[in-house]
Amino acid sequence: MLCLSGALVGCAAGNGNSGAGEPAAAKQPGTAPPPSTSPASAPGTPEVSRAPSAGSTTAASPKSPVKVRVPKVVGHNHQTAQNELQAAGFFMLAEKDATGQGRMLLWDRNWVVVRQYPKAGAKVGTGTTITLYSKKIGE
Repeated sequence: MLCLSGALVGCAAGNGNSGAGEPAAAKQPGTAPPPSTSPASAPGTPEVSRAPSAGSTTAASPKSPVKVRVPKVVGHNHQTAQNELQAAGFFMLAEKDATGQGRMLLWDRNWVVVRQYPKAGAKVGTGTTITLYSKKIGE
């Protein structure tokens, strides 16, 4: 049996089985066991970082969300209202037909905002969904 750099586990360390036709004197007592074959411990292999367990804490904990005042967009063109909200840091925007007909706002420029939630002036996190209730201009 031939051992190459610990490729065969138990070869140099002696596993209690001398193998067929292999003299017991061929084993070298006191030799170190072969190195681990895990990818993280192989020479030249970068160490893999592991995610912390569910109960552990990390030094880089996320900060509480930044709270920003919601701008007043009632009475504005729907597209302009969306632009103003995005400029204020709000990107989670929803839109609804204020008439209750369930229409989709396909062309935002011919709709006007008649109600918004949360209301103007409320301080909310920038990840909060802002809902604009709009109707077509002239309705």
